[in-house]
Amino acid sequence: MITYAFLQQYWWFIIALLGGLLVFLMFVQGGNALIFLAGKGERERELIVNSTGRKWELTFTTLVTFGGAFFASFPLFYSTSIGGAYWVWILILVTFVFQAVSYEFQSKAGNILGKTAFRTFLTLNGFLAPLLIGTAVGTFFTGSAFVVNKAAVGDIAAPTISQWTNAWHGLEAVANPFNVEFGLMVMFLALVLGALYMLNNIDDDGLSVELRKWLVRSFCAFLVFFLLVMWQLLTMDGFAVATDGVVSMEEYKYLHNLLAMPNVLVMLVMGAVLLVSGGAATIFKQGFSRGIWLAGPGTVLAVMALFMVAGYNGTAYYPSTADLQSSLTIANSSSSEFTLKTMAIVSLIIPFVVAYIAYFWRQMDKKSITSEELDTTDKY
Repeated sequence: MITYAFLQQYWWFIIALLGGLLVFLMFVQGGNALIFLAGKGERERELIVNSTGRKWELTFTTLVTFGGAFFASFPLFYSTSIGGAYWVWILILVTFVFQAVSYEFQSKAGNILGKTAFRTFLTLNGFLAPLLIGTAVGTFFTGSAFVVNKAAVGDIAAPTISQWTNAWHGLEAVANPFNVEFGLMVMFLALVLGALYMLNNIDDDGLSVELRKWLVRSFCAFLVFFLLVMWQLLTMDGFAVATDGVVSMEEYKYLHNLLAMPNVLVMLVMGAVLLVSGGAATIFKQGFSRGIWLAGPGTVLAVMALFMVAGYNGTAYYPSTADLQSSLTIANSSSSEFTLKTMAIVSLIIPFVVAYIAYFWRQMDKKSITSEELDTTDKY
């Protein structure tokens, strides 16, 4: 029999999967960040923009789906974080709005700002979106300053359920070095994935040389921050939830989670190995350009493992630093059993949607983009 607890665990798994896919698809942001760094001339920049431009809607759609799934399955997190830490989410949204507008209007007739202005917006999205999202996810392990009035849950007359306890409304996350390091790790990962994707998707010798240069730099920076983040994560105190729902601090909590869940530990190790292998093979093996198909699945597995470490095994996935007992857990922040069960039935179509996307992705990427193609087809 499917229990309420199983449905809560199931939907956290779906959130973890969507989070992993979102980070992988941020190769679009990584590619945008390299427009001016790797693109030394107009033709190279056109190739980059048209390579990422064919996939940007997948990233944005996945971001919306991720947010929608969180809202439907764990509405208390959605109301607490979106309603409280709104400055962070507004900044993230603005960067993606700039991205959408830039793709659609940079080559339109009558563009008074010029291509360079819109490409600058794309570059800002490329750096800031992964940095901000990564910093926000870092608070899953360090906590945020909010309180939840659980007596107001279900009371339609109550104006608010949760409140932020400072005037920064999410911006205070940058005051914690771990959050910033987590954000920088995600940003450099996006740069690595962007370079790997374009090396596989674009056929241009001059641009490939520049992409490989930036792949080396980004890969080294990512490794530094990845090792730093993992060391701190495995040695830091975590937010443990007892069987009666009481939240307390526990030494080495996230290390204990990995040891208690060997399948998650295997996912994390496999993901890291695939990710590093994809980057290293592309860097050290001359002419190898399929590293994205190693690093991509590796990214999904590693991110999923981190989400599971944050939420499973009696852990508060959105801790409160203002009031420990206000911390959000899978059990105390989820939707009703009926809602989760209904959505679980709907979620059975996900494999078919993924198969559909994979098929058309393959059709679009059968041939690498070339300079000659840009002269004969519509372009961004």
